[in-house]
Amino acid sequence: MKELNNKVAVVTGAGSGIGRALAHLLAARGCRLALSDVNEAGLKETAASCGASEVRTYLLDVSDRDAIYAHADEVAKDFGQVNLIINNAGVALSASVREMTDEDFKWIMDIDFWGVAHGTRAFLPHLIASGDGHVVNVSSVFGLIGVPKQSAYNAAKFAVRGFTEALRQEMQLEGQPVAVSCVHPGGIRTNIANAARMGVSENADAQRKGFDKLAMTTPEKAAETIIRGILRDESRILVGPDAWGIDALNRLLGAAYQPLVARFSRKNLYN
Repeated sequence: MKELNNKVAVVTGAGSGIGRALAHLLAARGCRLALSDVNEAGLKETAASCGASEVRTYLLDVSDRDAIYAHADEVAKDFGQVNLIINNAGVALSASVREMTDEDFKWIMDIDFWGVAHGTRAFLPHLIASGDGHVVNVSSVFGLIGVPKQSAYNAAKFAVRGFTEALRQEMQLEGQPVAVSCVHPGGIRTNIANAARMGVSENADAQRKGFDKLAMTTPEKAAETIIRGILRDESRILVGPDAWGIDALNRLLGAAYQPLVARFSRKNLYN
């Protein structure tokens, strides 16, 4: 996909944050947009701020497998084709393995992993049929390294990474006209931390303030990086200087990164 003008782009989680910023940039590049979110008010705000591009909105809970498949068919019918799916919708959870509830574990996996997996599989036939398709799945830097109190989020984001990297190879080996990219954002100044679920012993205010200090990248800058990565057909799109640093740390040290993360966590998460 060398240019985006007149391409049909689907963005989940478009009601705020990176999803909204992506919608704005895709609209500016002439895309026809299918935007979805569970937040109807935020979704309407995004659509209204996208300018004159063709925009349709869809209320969608990505944890609902049947709803995602119905959504894919509806978008294909509404627009006649689908070229780009960005599985961006996500949530956060901070809790230790011991304190995490089954309900919270299932909640984050249903959205952060299964939402991505079902979104990919539902739209894949339409992307292939377009002759010029691209799958973009949003993982995280926590899909590169494990972090204390992020085990469930790590599980989902590592799973997204493995699923997406395998799919990219399958599309290449099968000669399918679909590129595949996995996105690893670092700290982005979005509302995800404020909306996160917390374990019973977590200091929610301290966690959120800590995240705000570490959030180095704006949603707008993140969207620019993602769009650039799409046009360059990058297999791994690192978003933010912290993402580049964590990726380098993982590559250089392998599993030996863990004592460094533990030291940081002891100072910032266990006081």
